[in-house]
Amino acid sequence: MSIVSARLGERVVSPVAASLDSERTTLDELRPGHRCTVLSVRDDRNPTVARRLIDLGFAPGAAVEVVRRAPLSDPVIFRVAGYEVALRRVHARLVDVASTR
Repeated sequence: MSIVSARLGERVVSPVAASLDSERTTLDELRPGHRCTVLSVRDDRNPTVARRLIDLGFAPGAAVEVVRRAPLSDPVIFRVAGYEVALRRVHARLVDVASTR
């Protein structure tokens, strides 16, 4: 096992407390222009995908903006950590967020 894979195995997906005035939802339900804060990444179905999402910047506490959707709603472009990343909706469903708009 390499050092990188050992460190990935140590990662813990911890939830972030949501404020009372925010709406809790998943990342795939937001429309373009919405901004949100990542609360948690669910790793119950596929821990490898959850770790990859965190590595891409969807870590608890991160600010995310929905930029645009493809014509058939899949994939969706998100702005996180200063860059844009495309996610399929099935993977975006694993990210719990608190909508700030």
